[in-house]
This record gives sequence, C-alpha cells and structure tokens, in this order.
Amino acid sequence: MPEIPELEATRGFFEDHLTGRAIAAAAVRIPVVFRTPANEFRETLPGDRFGRVRRHGKFLLFDLASGRVLAINPMLTGRFQYVEPAEKLPAKTCLVLDIDGGRSLRYADERLMGRLYLLPADGLAAIPGWAEGGPDLLDPALTEEVWLQRIARYRGGIKNVLVNAAFVQGIGNAYSDEILWEARINPFTPRTKLTEDELRRLYRAARDVIAWAIPLARAAMVKEDTLDDEERRDFLRVHRRGGQPCPRCGTPISEITANQRVTSFCRRCQPGLPA
Repeated sequence: MPEIPELEATRGFFEDHLTGRAIAAAAVRIPVVFRTPANEFRETLPGDRFGRVRRHGKFLLFDLASGRVLAINPMLTGRFQYVEPAEKLPAKTCLVLDIDGGRSLRYADERLMGRLYLLPADGLAAIPGWAEGGPDLLDPALTEEVWLQRIARYRGGIKNVLVNAAFVQGIGNAYSDEILWEARINPFTPRTKLTEDELRRLYRAARDVIAWAIPLARAAMVKEDTLDDEERRDFLRVHRRGGQPCPRCGTPISEITANQRVTSFCRRCQPGLPA
C-alpha cells in the first residue's frame, strides 16, 4: 500500500513534470474504480491543464486549470506510471491520460480497490470519510503538543492507533513498523501504557522516518524523467525482514501476522508484549 513516502515521491515527480501541461486525451479502461461518472473523465478532461499536485493523507490531488481537482486514493494496490505511450500497459490499467508533449499518465490497480474522483476545488468534503479524517502526519499544525492531545483519545495497541486515519493520516502497515522500531516501542503496547516521554519520542520518530524515507522512495521509483511506482522498499530496516538481524542490535527480527497484517519488530529493541 502506498504510504506518505511513496506518495510524496510521486507527488514531487508529477509536480515537476505535469504542472502547466495540458491533457490531450483521456481513456477510461476499467470504470469500477471511478467514483465520479467515468464519462466525465473521458469527456471533460481533454483540454484541461494541470496545476499544483498536492497530497493529503493517502490521496494525491491534481489541481486543474478548470477549477476542479482530480483526487486519487490508490488504496492497497493502485500504482502510477508516467511513460512513453508505446510502453506496455500494465494489467488492470484503469485510467490513461495522454499529456501534451508525448508522455502518458497511467493509473493501474491490481485489485481495483482505488478510488478516483473529479470534483470542484471546494468539493473534497464530498469524498466519503474526508471530514472524519485526522490531520496529515506532515501537516505543520500537527505539533508535538497537538499529537499528545489527539493520541490521548485512543486506546488499544499503539500500532493500531498509528494506522487509524481518524487519528493521523498517511501512515500504513509498513511505515508504522519502521516508526515504532525507530522509537523503540513495541507495536502491541497499549497506548494507555506509554509514558508522555514515549509518546513524544514516537512523534519525533514518525517525522524522522518519513523524512528519511521520501528520497529513498523517489530514488527507487524514478528513472530520469520516467516514473514507475511498482512497490520497491528494499531500504526498509524492519518491515517484512522477519528472521534477518536487527540493524541496531543484531537480534533476529520477529514477525507476527494477525488480521491479514504482518507486524515486524525487534524483541530486544522493542521489549514488551507479545510473549
């Protein structure tokens, strides 16, 4: 699942390569992922022009000269490409936008779980769950003090709190493991058992891990002026590294699978439950 580092890398790439460019053609290939009628994409996007590219949580937001926003949440398996039109289309390619100048922006989704919207700039609240979401992790308004105030509302295991979009947006399964490892906190520890110092350390770890990962994600996804965001996370230190030595202490990384989610952690660096 793309999380902040991958989406920020994608956002930055598109900001560099799409801003000011016109859409020459729009092809809707698999309509099921479109939450705005597919014909609106097909009929009204050609001739429009890209402005800023933004990110909010796990959404990419493409501002358009028409005053609309193309909002895409790739969910679990959504992926973006920016390639020559002759490049082979991935399976389950849902949307192809031919861009003035010769390249194609593509959105493919293996499980067809993503959500695509075409909305007025002031209409993002129409997206289900938008208003209920917490602040983006990188929002400057999410200070350490605000983090402490917000996290006090939540109970349960601390990893479950981190991936809860009602608390904070943009963190998923992979980077929650990395953040908790950086903070030396066991992922199964109840939030109520963590001290204020630990919760402050968790905030700083979250910001540090994302800042560390963004350039690494971009290097893995971008080759010159081509983007192919097939998931490559070889740089992660603990997530999905079960049995490999912890890069900090050498203890084999543990992995526990529950509710179809793999949690990776170091029992020495992150002591506590489970036994």
